Amino acid sequence: MAYAANEMSPEAISERTKPVGNVYTAADLEGIIDSGSAQTSDEPAGPRTGEAVYTAACSACHGTGAAGAPIKGNAEQWASHVAKGHDTLVKHALEGFNAMPARGACVDCSDEEIINAVDYMLDAI
Repeated sequence: MAYAANEMSPEAISERTKPVGNVYTAADLEGIIDSGSAQTSDEPAGPRTGEAVYTAACSACHGTGAAGAPIKGNAEQWASHVAKGHDTLVKHALEGFNAMPARGACVDCSDEEIINAVDYMLDAI
């Protein structure tokens, strides 16, 4: 393929071969991090709310009653579970119970987030 002379200038070649993005190192970002103007961590600022965990992990079963899960907000279905006490409900949520897997299959949920989800569901009844 033949190029016109102006397409072969150093400027034209540089324009065609320039990077499509930039790479920043930790040293490049140090001033930004220190000033607080950018968040560079993937870590959340704190534990997720019970509602957030429920929506992401618990609602598939506790929103539909799948596998016999008591439905959020249905006091009658929750009565026998509530009678066991909060500590037992938390233990079951963390370790699994009957068809429910440990942590409701939320592998990245902290203990605190699981407790938040339990409390969120209990607050609905």
